[in-house]
Amino acid sequence: MTLLQMSVLVGLLSLGHVAGVHGFAHLLNDAELRSAFSVARTNSMEGGPKMTVTFDTVYVNIGGDFDAKAGLFRCRIPGAYYLSFTVGKFPHKDLSVMLMKNRNEVQAIVYEENSGEERKVQSQSVMLELEFGDTVWLRLHGDPRYALYSNTGHYTTFSGYLVYPDTYGYQTHHHPAFTSQSSQQASVPVLNENQATENIRSGTSYTVEEKEPKQKEEEQEEEEEDEVDEDNDQHSAFSVGRTQSIVGVDQVGMPQHQPVSFDTAFVNIGEDFNVTEGVFTCRVPGAYYFSFNVGKLPQKTLSVKLMKNHLEVQAMIYDDSQGEKALQSQSLMLALKPGDTIWLYSHQRDGFGAYSNHAKYITFTGFLVYPDLPTTTSSQTHADKKP
Repeated sequence: MTLLQMSVLVGLLSLGHVAGVHGFAHLLNDAELRSAFSVARTNSMEGGPKMTVTFDTVYVNIGGDFDAKAGLFRCRIPGAYYLSFTVGKFPHKDLSVMLMKNRNEVQAIVYEENSGEERKVQSQSVMLELEFGDTVWLRLHGDPRYALYSNTGHYTTFSGYLVYPDTYGYQTHHHPAFTSQSSQQASVPVLNENQATENIRSGTSYTVEEKEPKQKEEEQEEEEEDEVDEDNDQHSAFSVGRTQSIVGVDQVGMPQHQPVSFDTAFVNIGEDFNVTEGVFTCRVPGAYYFSFNVGKLPQKTLSVKLMKNHLEVQAMIYDDSQGEKALQSQSLMLALKPGDTIWLYSHQRDGFGAYSNHAKYITFTGFLVYPDLPTTTSSQTHADKKP
């Protein structure tokens, strides 16, 4: 085989490699980028040395990322995950279960301080940005005066699923051999015909000026980046927490209907949520899922509403009991248009309040489920059908 023939062959291989990279990116389809779990526990548990909540019933474990016996979810696909858990309260015991990340990073909590004989459930949910290898689990308070209740009715459940995957992070951790091979193949020298002929005549070792394949590869990479950018433009998600309580007061001159502000941002994909102002502004029209959880301040009435735009009440939580600290939850889906705002309002008069601390009793989460489909005019539709 002549040097010129070798040059042509290597050039064809390089072109094939460029197409392979593009093809590989599209192999990361929905089937490969799935991770979801939903588990339950059928027996009660008392606080003690073993604080990790384990499970014995598995409803869903797509990707096999949840170890039910260990009570541990290990992130395989980097991205934004929605996590929710519901825990039963044991009669005559207090309830304190925390959502943990990695070793000892408290993310959120369910808490019930009333040690009465009644049984009830408490729920909490949050969205977390997870990296490859991150772990998420539930921890019951180690003091024996705390316990969780469950039986065959499955009072205690734990669920989570991947909302927005980080495909680049997934490729890095799961296909390193291909990534290394790609960079090596991309640097293979390719001779053009003039270079090959000149080198044959001179008898010298050849040097390379890779042009056409490199240009095509760069164009392909730009196209893939554009596709990723377009996908990311359709992503919108937030999850925030508040570490301070809210106490209503009667004070003349105070601004009315102030949104609840937050001091912790777990996720803010698209930067559509203003954490300090407590307001989400819709950028991508579509159907959104929202959930919020609020702790009850002892001896105060709890009244928190989910608001849309100015003063349009969408949903609320309310508790006027005189008991100790507890948690209330609410969730719903809304169809939003660009510019719509969503926020939480806690009643600001004296006698009302909401409880939180470093464990973040107060959380607020929302994410785009389905963006609106682009509309086409009838004339465009008929034109598309013409041969």
